[in-house]
Amino acid sequence: MSNSKAEILGKPLTGWRLQVYTVIFEADTRAGRLFDQLLIAVILTSVAVVAADSVHSINVRFHRELTLAEWFFTLIFTVEYLARLACVRHPWQYARSFYGVIDLLAVLPTYLALLVPEVGALIDVRVLRLLRVFRIFKLTAYVTEYQAIGMALRASRRKILVFLAAVMMIVLVIGTLMYVVEGPANGFTSIPTSVYWAITTMTTVGFGDITPKTDLGRLIASLMMLLGWGTLAVPTGIVTAEMTYARRATVTTRTCQECLTEGHMPDANYCRHCGAVLGSYAHEGRAP
Repeated sequence: MSNSKAEILGKPLTGWRLQVYTVIFEADTRAGRLFDQLLIAVILTSVAVVAADSVHSINVRFHRELTLAEWFFTLIFTVEYLARLACVRHPWQYARSFYGVIDLLAVLPTYLALLVPEVGALIDVRVLRLLRVFRIFKLTAYVTEYQAIGMALRASRRKILVFLAAVMMIVLVIGTLMYVVEGPANGFTSIPTSVYWAITTMTTVGFGDITPKTDLGRLIASLMMLLGWGTLAVPTGIVTAEMTYARRATVTTRTCQECLTEGHMPDANYCRHCGAVLGSYAHEGRAP
């Protein structure tokens, strides 16, 4: 292979890079599963530290300990982020991916707080510190159930969009009808306000800030309540059907080394997304 082609494809994933890649990105091995479990524990603990730091009495009493804990977690996530960039074939591609951005947001605010002075700053450093809660989104990369839900939502997105479009047409028609029936005298001062009432009624929220006063308006409201009761079950059924279908297939964390697409079948030879050749699947190294 020529040097120019090697630069395009990235360095070959061999040696220690392959070992680190298998541990970090594929949880079907014992080491990978242990790594994910430890990382989940670290993420949850770091989020708990963020929550405790926001309580004034705890912050005053344990300010030094909370600061040390924050830097400890930041260093852990920094090492993890650099390890991910070092072991993938295309670091820049991973850095621009969803989880790559989340990994960066998990460590960036703490370092930015050192650069932004607390006196005379245009933004409060505490705003940057609040971004640390993005660490919780890193959990979705390590829990299979999150991936199953994500796949079900992606598979049913068109059906859900059609359903939402139908709901929006219903609330627009009913809201306009209520504006005509009730009028500004009963709180339905405009069509947008009436649509707001229709949305809160259909979703069974019912804040009560706007209520119909006429008999016809109450009849329409009653029909909206019954309609909303049945309507809420539609998206749940759509997603549940997709999740049931997804459970029929064997789910793994087998990842393509080129495009980082996860969830390939154990006997797959090529990536379902980019068509790249997949590495051999080590059945003997899988966790039970």
